[in-house]
Amino acid sequence: MFHIIVVLAAGERHGYAILREVEAVSGTRLGPTTLYRSLKQLLEAGLVTEAGEVGAADQRRRTYRLTAAGTRAGQAETRRLAALVEVARRRRALRSPSPRGAR
Repeated sequence: MFHIIVVLAAGERHGYAILREVEAVSGTRLGPTTLYRSLKQLLEAGLVTEAGEVGAADQRRRTYRLTAAGTRAGQAETRRLAALVEVARRRRALRSPSPRGAR
């Protein structure tokens, strides 16, 4: 869900655009079922809202946007992940392996 929040932080998107952008920014490929299940949970939690329809040509296409609560949740998760990365760095868990024979 964090991937979706990150994408929607840049502005309103419809489902297919969310799928494409999540993959572009994170390398994570979401399937439609995963996307719409996650969007439903985000909607129910009040973190995302439907922004309306993209066009009259396709009544099923909806756009989504973050709510203020969604923005706060995204900011909190960003801080949490940054702190976790910092712990990993201090513990040298993210140190790049050295080439063979190098010490």
